[in-house]
Amino acid sequence: MWKKPMKFGIAALLITGMLAGCGKSNNTTDNATGQNAGKTETKQESYSGTITLAGSTALQPLAEEAANEFMQKYPNVSITVQGGGSGTGVNQVAAGAVQIGNSDVPSAEKLEDKSKAGELVDNKVAGIAFALVVNKDVAVDSLTLKQIQDIFAGKITNWKDVGGKDEKINVINRPASSGTRATFEKTVMKGVKINDSVGTVQDSNGAVEQAINSTPGSISYVAMSYLIGEKKNLKTLKIDGLEPTIENIKAGKYPFWSYEYMITKGEPKDAVRGFIDYVKGNEFASKVKEMGYIPISELE
Repeated sequence: MWKKPMKFGIAALLITGMLAGCGKSNNTTDNATGQNAGKTETKQESYSGTITLAGSTALQPLAEEAANEFMQKYPNVSITVQGGGSGTGVNQVAAGAVQIGNSDVPSAEKLEDKSKAGELVDNKVAGIAFALVVNKDVAVDSLTLKQIQDIFAGKITNWKDVGGKDEKINVINRPASSGTRATFEKTVMKGVKINDSVGTVQDSNGAVEQAINSTPGSISYVAMSYLIGEKKNLKTLKIDGLEPTIENIKAGKYPFWSYEYMITKGEPKDAVRGFIDYVKGNEFASKVKEMGYIPISELE
């Protein structure tokens, strides 16, 4: 549905007696604040430093691609991207262990120490759709919201009860720390409690993919970024007859999607600010779409 997978120099104007010795060549921005932020990436003479990101595995592929491109553009910057889930990202950035916490949900939904809520800034960098996925042997193409709720609540346990063959439904859940699960609970379950005693738990999109492929009759959910390229043997289900397309999301028809956040402790500065603006900016927007995400400019 979506397909898978630097260079702009700025001459400095030297004004005698005004700019000499200012010491900002590594960290000064050029008109990247206010209403322009998120539309064009920050223009810098140079960036330097080390950035560590941790959190959402749904956002991780995009963060890694952006990191590779940003480091090519600014060789004095070193970026490391780790997973761990949205809860991990939010709480690590709150503790000062990383510079950016990647999350599928606002920081307030995963923050353990609520006293630090005022210190965190939720930077929206993209949107992402999620899809229900089933093993390729499942003979069902679409489920209603009510059917999905009943399956994950443990009320429906056989595919024949939703139009499929006589086969046990094997539910694969995500852990409580997962931002993807939080989005699923909010947009699909809508207050209906997931029965965690039904089925198994996998802690990342990649682990879900492997479990779905190896478990007959299985069902779970993954980010659309994990359904591109070679990962075509995962069968996706429509929700109420609707596919997870950008058009359906923008029209308010497809429910299972969220913003992706790069959360910082305080307003991002210097190379961190430049990297976040790069992810949101026009130069990287085509790659965002190519990798199965939604450019922030198409949602705001």
